[in-house]
Amino acid sequence: MLSPKGRVVMISGANRGIGAALATRLAAAGCSLSLGARRAETLGTAFGAETATRRHFRFDATDRACFQPWVDGTLSAFGRIDVLINNAGTSNRFSIEAGDEADLDALWKINVKAPLFLTRYCLPHLRRSGTGRVLNVASLSGKRVRNENVAYNMTKHALIALSHGTRRIGWDDGIRVTTLCPSFVRTDLTASVTKVDQDEMIQAEDLADLAVTALHLPNTAALPELLVNCRLEDQY
Repeated sequence: MLSPKGRVVMISGANRGIGAALATRLAAAGCSLSLGARRAETLGTAFGAETATRRHFRFDATDRACFQPWVDGTLSAFGRIDVLINNAGTSNRFSIEAGDEADLDALWKINVKAPLFLTRYCLPHLRRSGTGRVLNVASLSGKRVRNENVAYNMTKHALIALSHGTRRIGWDDGIRVTTLCPSFVRTDLTASVTKVDQDEMIQAEDLADLAVTALHLPNTAALPELLVNCRLEDQY
């Protein structure tokens, strides 16, 4: 296993849900954290004031102008980038039969284009690490389609394609990429879900434990996809 101590991790959407759970687990493991959220002040609410090993930045997945400043700020604070976690994402009810085109465009911008361009900006620094890691938080909806929310399904399938593309171009430089594909996770995003009881959903902390393990596997034990169930269903 790689030692997590001192490794610099960027996490988008870190102020709540899966992102906050990942930040908590990685901090406990000894990583230095560069946390991004649409409103940076929410990171202070979630974690307290900045420290020498935790810095807060504005990251709005719909605003490309804030991407490079976050990367630059991370380098200024810590001098390196070892891990990028593309966690920020959203959903809506756009379907084949209903929904405004603006809703479709919003999901492509947040769920696909933002991780793509943030990965582009981070790649040179991940290559220099020699053990760079990218974790893309997708969904089992990127592996199969079980509802009418076609835009969400399409974008999560695309995010998995981005993961495999990044894995291919970064392999020789020690970059390893994992796509995290959970079923229902108990977060704000699933608060209105009724088909699965909240107590039967994956806990964000448990998902974070799995992700932290994947991030610290050596280059010789890469985990391309991590599928996580909370109920029995076919996997393919």
